[in-house]
Amino acid sequence: MESHDDDLRRFEAHGAAPLPTTNDRGYVEHDGAKIWYAAYGSGAPVILLHGGLGHGGNWGYQVPMLVSSGHRAVLIDSRGHGRSTRDLRPYTYELMAADVLAVMDALHLEKAPIVGWSDGACTALILGRQAPARVAGVFFFACNMDPSGTKTIEASPILERCFHRHTQDYAELSSTPDQFKTFAAAVGQMQKTEPNYSARDLAEIHVPVAIVQGEHDEFIKLEHAEYLARNIPGAKLILLPGVSHFAPLQRPEQFNHVLRAFLFSI
Repeated sequence: MESHDDDLRRFEAHGAAPLPTTNDRGYVEHDGAKIWYAAYGSGAPVILLHGGLGHGGNWGYQVPMLVSSGHRAVLIDSRGHGRSTRDLRPYTYELMAADVLAVMDALHLEKAPIVGWSDGACTALILGRQAPARVAGVFFFACNMDPSGTKTIEASPILERCFHRHTQDYAELSSTPDQFKTFAAAVGQMQKTEPNYSARDLAEIHVPVAIVQGEHDEFIKLEHAEYLARNIPGAKLILLPGVSHFAPLQRPEQFNHVLRAFLFSI
């Protein structure tokens, strides 16, 4: 029977499933930051980019599936998130995209599909446009590509539980554990104005793309996901019933089934 955590009570209490052990991990110094990565498995690489305020460990339910499917799952903590550091410059998605390429270079990964969740999805799609030779495909889950795509956020127990978990994880993992409020404000400032892709920008993306949206997403409008799928050449729209912005945690088997199918198709 599929395991559900629709209200994120389990995530708040324990986080995602623990990651497997690995010796394939470390830091890549790039442009004023130390970017943490960890890799699991030994097959074809897949890069996973987490959401804003989170960290690579939020993919704990996806990594074992990818490894068992013959992939090398590469997690990256975005700059300032999790174990990665940052300098004092404002956050930008382009800067985080450059960090991903730096990790790929350090690991000698010529090309890989990129799985992005929320902010990670923005970063992935920017890479798909700016560095298509390095990107085998983009699994774009739960994000916008211009400010019109976001909803007015309404407080809810689910969001409170997720925020509480992120606060705890930051305190445990970060080199600046007492600066969560400053960190969250900096990320929030980026999210207010970025990304800001036009329809013409989207039309310049020519890697395989899946636009994936939860039925009850708290942040992203369904019509925006539909707009992205229409304007990115060849993109497919996939709707996940019964879940929200946190589908990889709420119903991992459902999310993993769709992710596995995408990776098989590219």
